[in-house]
Amino acid sequence: MKNQVAPTHLKIQDWAKADRPREKLMQKGNTTLTDAELLGILIGSGTNKMSAVNLAQLILKHCNNNLNLLAKCSAKELQRFNGIGEAKAIAIVSAMELGRRRTDQAIPSRPRLCDANSVYHCIKPELLDKPVEEFWIILVNRANYLIKKQFISSGGLTTTSADPKVVFRAALDHQTAGIILVHNHPSGNPEPSAKDIALTRKLIEGGKLLDIAVLDHIIVAGTTYFSFVDDKLLFRPSPNAAMLE
Repeated sequence: MKNQVAPTHLKIQDWAKADRPREKLMQKGNTTLTDAELLGILIGSGTNKMSAVNLAQLILKHCNNNLNLLAKCSAKELQRFNGIGEAKAIAIVSAMELGRRRTDQAIPSRPRLCDANSVYHCIKPELLDKPVEEFWIILVNRANYLIKKQFISSGGLTTTSADPKVVFRAALDHQTAGIILVHNHPSGNPEPSAKDIALTRKLIEGGKLLDIAVLDHIIVAGTTYFSFVDDKLLFRPSPNAAMLE
């Protein structure tokens, strides 16, 4: 019987789940990963002697741990490292180029939704003149700057419904601090129905369990709107997450 040779390193799949780069990124966010871990994700797999992260560390060491120097490496230069073939080299060069292009582009301005009127003007293009009811949510950060406008569902002429699981999944995916509920009334009457009020209360309670503040519910009706906060049907959450401060 031949002696078994002990592996010279632990494969990434043998690491604790919390330490694996992909799982770490999904659970804790991309900012928690080191440069080597991010580069290791791009590389994908290592060699018999080192993991993808170890290989990434070797490449970074060659570049004095400077990403600007890494960005200057050609695909041919990267292929000199054992375990880096053409496809992996191209993936690294492409990622560096995307990063460079990003710095050349201006960051788009995001509106601050500080009151019901600003919310109305933000969502009006999506809901104006729609023949059926649609339910949307607006995701905002702790300073009430817009993160995203998210379509949830559509209904008939007089009613629509929103699944709380769909609503809060979108909020959790974007790690948002608060959401603003929005739907339209094609009839032109902005007054909320009993179903609108019941749904709002249900989503408020769901948000409390997930620590996601429901900041307001706006009903768009043509050139006018109804605000649950302004009409005292929804009380503001804690001051740190309030729509109006």
